[in-house]
Amino acid sequence: MATHSHAEGGASVFDHRHDYFDIGHPGDVGAEQRQGQVAFRLFGTLLGGALVANAYLCDWLLPGSGAVGDLSAALGALLLAAPLLWHAARDLTAGELRMDELAALGILAALSLGQYRTAGIVAFLLLMSMLIQQRSALGARAAIEQLLRLTPATAQLIEADGTERTVQATELRPGQRIRIRPGDNIAADGIIRSGQTTINEATVTGESVPADKAEGDQVFAGTSNLTGVVEVEVTRTGADTTLGHVRKLITDAERTRIPLMRIIDQHSQWYTPTMLMIVALIFFFTRDPNRAISALVLVCPCAFILATPTAMVAGLSAAARLGILIKNVQDLETAGRVNAVVFDKTGTLTTGDLAVTRLQPAAGVAPEELLRVAASVEHSSNHPVAKAVVAVAREARLALAQVQGFEEVAGRGVRGRLDGAEVLVGRATWLAERGIDLASLSTPELRPPDNLSTLYVARAGQAIGWIGLEDTPRPEAVHAVRELRSLGIARILILTGDRPAVAEKIATELGCTDFQAECLPQAKLKAVRGLRDSGYFVAVVGDGVNDAPALAAGDVSVAMGAAGSDVAINSANIALMSNDLRRLPFLLRLSAKTRTLVLQNLVFGLIFMIGGLAFAGFGWMTPIIAALLHNVSSFIVIFNSARLVRMGEELAPHEAHPH
Repeated sequence: MATHSHAEGGASVFDHRHDYFDIGHPGDVGAEQRQGQVAFRLFGTLLGGALVANAYLCDWLLPGSGAVGDLSAALGALLLAAPLLWHAARDLTAGELRMDELAALGILAALSLGQYRTAGIVAFLLLMSMLIQQRSALGARAAIEQLLRLTPATAQLIEADGTERTVQATELRPGQRIRIRPGDNIAADGIIRSGQTTINEATVTGESVPADKAEGDQVFAGTSNLTGVVEVEVTRTGADTTLGHVRKLITDAERTRIPLMRIIDQHSQWYTPTMLMIVALIFFFTRDPNRAISALVLVCPCAFILATPTAMVAGLSAAARLGILIKNVQDLETAGRVNAVVFDKTGTLTTGDLAVTRLQPAAGVAPEELLRVAASVEHSSNHPVAKAVVAVAREARLALAQVQGFEEVAGRGVRGRLDGAEVLVGRATWLAERGIDLASLSTPELRPPDNLSTLYVARAGQAIGWIGLEDTPRPEAVHAVRELRSLGIARILILTGDRPAVAEKIATELGCTDFQAECLPQAKLKAVRGLRDSGYFVAVVGDGVNDAPALAAGDVSVAMGAAGSDVAINSANIALMSNDLRRLPFLLRLSAKTRTLVLQNLVFGLIFMIGGLAFAGFGWMTPIIAALLHNVSSFIVIFNSARLVRMGEELAPHEAHPH
């Protein structure tokens, strides 16, 4: 005979108690009817409870009519016990034995002894407990189902002639254009091709502050357009959108189990026979059926079974609210064991966008002239360095000139004719190859520091200066590193392919002296393996694009900025939908708190079962009190776990900034 626990393979952690109360999974065909089914069962439970209560009322108001009270109690007890007994019989017929059959056996024993009032009250309390727990599960799943409802059913499709027509969101295809007006939810992932607006992306990134969007920016399905009218070119629809990936990851994580849950499964086959033997011994030595019934009700280990899944689901909910997607619930448990963190620099600790931080003109050249000449030529290039130079020129309100004969030499620089003179902007080695003498810029006071990326500018064969650029740290990176140290992280290592001087500068700004520069992917992989071989439990944090080998080698891998990036979402155990590094120390604190609550719940459940058996064995507890305590124990575990849901509220302020 096979014996099963509540956390069966492939089932949701909410799939607790009998199939009679099964509410299905998000996305089931009949999921929307489950609320009505629970309401119907609640009506039946309340009706049975009313019949049992009527029996006591008859005993009080009509002392001489015991038969009427007994009949009312019997009808109520049978109505309440029927679903439990039917389910137990079905399990036994199928060759299965579940833990909840212990409670059903206790109710059957009370019925066989004619204790209809006792059987009715015990069944009523157990059924109410089940319904309340299932109603809580419906509420939690409703949050996941709401992710689907965030995507509107229709969209305004722009035809080739510029006219609009309303279509179903499911009919959208990549390449089509849709118009999004203020107040609309976006129907598909896409790129803004016309207009600018502000969009609330909290459902995807966890950021409560709306994001400003302009032409060329990416938008996500399910987010809300707040201000302007934009035209969006569709890139992904339906389950392929970022919101679709989010929903799938949350649902998949809910179905996974940590090692402790699997251990409970493996040993559950011994639990029910052992408890039946203990109850039989209590009855054998006491000959008191009430003690045996009380013991049967108490040893149904609801508190023990709920201990782990309720805490894990609460932790997953808190993480998802802040845009932290955890693919496997085991990763939520293990993240709290991290004592070493490896950061990729570019795109993780830094913005990944170069910014002009210094202008050094040659003698007799004004800084604004140096910038105007360089930006005029770079304006025709799409290289990130060129965009940084043009951006600072526009901020300075410089008028850029028209360039003739523009040419871009890959990996070297750009050139063109400006006001009749040839202008070169690029690497020092390239300008030297073109016969430009850079000696005037090599004096100690003019030579660029090693920690800057440098563009040299020459006009009419003469060097007129250089422009220094650097990748700036993220504003929250210093706070994140400081908080990681306060959490007891022993090693914080920065890996980068940049020069040592650049790496040292970033590390110094972040208060971190442990770094390795000029690292190829193989070197990053070797560094991570070296930490693990030294006994560290390593978390690797990268942008998920060029850090895949190192991410795969870590005990826990975290991809930054995963919103809209399939590569980032798929390359790590955990995906941060935004680039806010403060989410990382929060994740470690959440993991540690989750493990603490799981331990608290398990200890409480174990003490409750042992104490309950002792009290029942000594006759200090009636079956009705046993049923009440059984419910109280389940609620204590649920409410204890629910404390996790509000963690991290300081990272997600409720009030958005005014516009």
